[in-house]
Amino acid sequence: MGRRARAVLVVLVTALALLAPGGPARAGTVPDYPEFPYPATTYAEPFRGQFHFSSRSGWMNDPNGLVFANGLYHFFYQHNPHGLEWDTMHWGHATSPDLVHWTQKPVALEPGVHPGTLFSGGGVVDRTNASGLKTGPLDPIVVYSNTDGVSIFYSNDNGRTFQAYDQGRKQIDIPKDSRDPNVVWDAARRQWVMVVWSNAGGNGVDIYTSPNLLRWTFASRYAADWLFECPDLYALPLNGGQQWVLTSATSEYVVGTFDGRTFRTDRPQPKKMNLGTTYAGGSFYAAESFDNTPDGRVVQMAWQGGNRGGSWTGNATFPVSLGLVDSPDGPRVTRTPVAGLDSLRADTRTWRDTTVTGTNNPFAGILADTYEITARFDLRGATAQQFGFALHSRSDGTADRTVVYDRAAHTLYGQPFQAAGDEVSVRLLVDRGQLEIFGGDGVFSVADNVNFDSAAVSQGIRLFAAGGQVRLKEARFTRLSTSWGTAQPTVESNLAGPWSAPAGAWTDVAGGKQAQTAGDAFYLSATTGADAVYQGDVRLDTAQAAGLTFRATPEGVGYTANIDAAGVVKLWRPGRDIATFATPIVKGRTYHLKVQTTGSRIQVWLNHGTSPVIDATDTAHASGRFGANAFRGTATVQNLNTGPGGFDSFPSGPWTSTAGTWTTTPESLRANASGDAFYLSDRTGADFVYEGDLAVLNGVAAGLTFRAGADGAGYTANIDTSGVVKLWRPGADIATYVTPIVPGRTYHLKVRATGSRIQVWLDQGSSTVIDVTDSTFAAGRFGLNTYSATATAQHLRVT
Repeated sequence: MGRRARAVLVVLVTALALLAPGGPARAGTVPDYPEFPYPATTYAEPFRGQFHFSSRSGWMNDPNGLVFANGLYHFFYQHNPHGLEWDTMHWGHATSPDLVHWTQKPVALEPGVHPGTLFSGGGVVDRTNASGLKTGPLDPIVVYSNTDGVSIFYSNDNGRTFQAYDQGRKQIDIPKDSRDPNVVWDAARRQWVMVVWSNAGGNGVDIYTSPNLLRWTFASRYAADWLFECPDLYALPLNGGQQWVLTSATSEYVVGTFDGRTFRTDRPQPKKMNLGTTYAGGSFYAAESFDNTPDGRVVQMAWQGGNRGGSWTGNATFPVSLGLVDSPDGPRVTRTPVAGLDSLRADTRTWRDTTVTGTNNPFAGILADTYEITARFDLRGATAQQFGFALHSRSDGTADRTVVYDRAAHTLYGQPFQAAGDEVSVRLLVDRGQLEIFGGDGVFSVADNVNFDSAAVSQGIRLFAAGGQVRLKEARFTRLSTSWGTAQPTVESNLAGPWSAPAGAWTDVAGGKQAQTAGDAFYLSATTGADAVYQGDVRLDTAQAAGLTFRATPEGVGYTANIDAAGVVKLWRPGRDIATFATPIVKGRTYHLKVQTTGSRIQVWLNHGTSPVIDATDTAHASGRFGANAFRGTATVQNLNTGPGGFDSFPSGPWTSTAGTWTTTPESLRANASGDAFYLSDRTGADFVYEGDLAVLNGVAAGLTFRAGADGAGYTANIDTSGVVKLWRPGADIATYVTPIVPGRTYHLKVRATGSRIQVWLDQGSSTVIDVTDSTFAAGRFGLNTYSATATAQHLRVT
């Protein structure tokens, strides 16, 4: 959804203030991507939803590109991480294993890194690699954005980073005002289908089809005055068959058929699936459904713009499963909260066959802040004109909100609601800033934002009847716990949570987990082990020392292998320094440590050296937890993983970096640099064959460096996303070969140096792409280079 259209719409509903520019807005840069610009929070602020997703900080609006990929649900959303109002759209990102417990992740799409307007769009999981974009073991996530046309972005690392396809050029060009592309798989015809809102002759959607997610063909247009912004299209089962549902940002929808090219309906008058305030900035807008859910459900989330606090604006509705049921005026969509809510249930109370009057209150004595209520009322013999719940009620009779069924008006919460026979059923989800109401098995739903007073004196619940009595057939109250804080936002790890910090303050930063401590601080996973390979990246910011802790108690008592600014790698346990290795340690530089434990033997490797720098024995601790340690100051740790994965390279002593940040994931070595940065082995050569796998995730270039000095000055053969393979040395581009270099794709480079002759091969080709002579450097170190990029390197060989 674009700012211009939102402003027009919000003016109509006198809510323009919601969309006033925040600031200062700013774009990012490749070396800082993916950014994590979020201050620490416990998610306990007043009005912050405890089981409704909100961004850790900043402004959020439309859900974007909702997918289930590689074991996680991904919730992307329109986002200004640098202000509390709409401005300079990014794509925020959160993940969940169950649609309930969400974890804020670094920004997914970022202006300055990714081209285009980055407004609302959809996403899919390319499980069959129809796009050909897959470069590793994970299924690509492919998302769509931009205005007045559609651009494509994709991720091969489960949403950690995204690349722009074809440098962000529009793959669909729409001359009219358009936005909000959304894609769905049409299983019957084995094709992808896209709906894009455009105002060509009025509101409506343009429908496109594609065999591969990249090449799109215009199929038809469905025009309707009500169909404004953020369309969604999906199929739902009904009566043993299937119907298609087409929705707009305002929750209006029609049900019909789709023949692979054209959507048709014989009931063009739309219905509303949610009866909240369905305008931009209201309580329900721009809903989108998830792609690739593991059980085939259609799961939906929407933007609630009315929730805000001191550090965030906006939240998402609780995810619901959608269905279709018959009704006298045609099929209707049902909305039912996902079953994952059960994971938050705490104490529960139930009532059956109780008469409710104006004087008795079955819920008397219950104090609650976040909870669920389900209730069924019998209308037979009812004399009450109204009945319902007063939520967050007080002893003086006031309440923050009441949910009332009016028998004469046939309304629930002021909205039309026709009871099913002689029964009224309601389900309430009450959060700190959100209230969601469901009735009639999901045919009725209202999403609202309510600033509930969480003070103990305001946490009462009153079930009442006015003007008579009504029989409560059954009711259940369930307290709901918080869903926050169960996973890691920035540190990449295969260690299980929950994590604990028995000492020190540990916060999430773009580079991983950062400690601030006056003494020893530990951050410990729930994973324990005896014999294992454990590795991770460690950086001293201001700290004296930091490292990997293992075989530890819950208090951190165990072994630690660390880097120390005094100039050593050290293996220690409380009360004893077991062994040290003298080497310069530079603050601000990232070091990779690997530990292998086998019985009483403990070996420590530094920066991918072939031989351990420490090889010692100690019997004090046989097994325990894995984690990290910091001492006296600020330090950052990242990529805490057990197992042998990492950087595969030729034999060398410890590698050293000249600039940039070089870290190690289980899949590869990763570099981030704003200019030229080198990562150098201590192995040297004159005549040789040197080869390896390289990828530029974002930015300019990455390459193999050889015959280099300790500062990296030598030759580099690189891949450059401007579209060349280049051989260069400081001060001279020696030769180039023009060929497309796609960000995110892995390329194999091979270099042969024989005297002054240098040859370069690309991707196992039989012919050289560069064959030149240059006599500037006769011998020197082997290493890697990256230039203004985030890049990866793997499988380096020298023969």
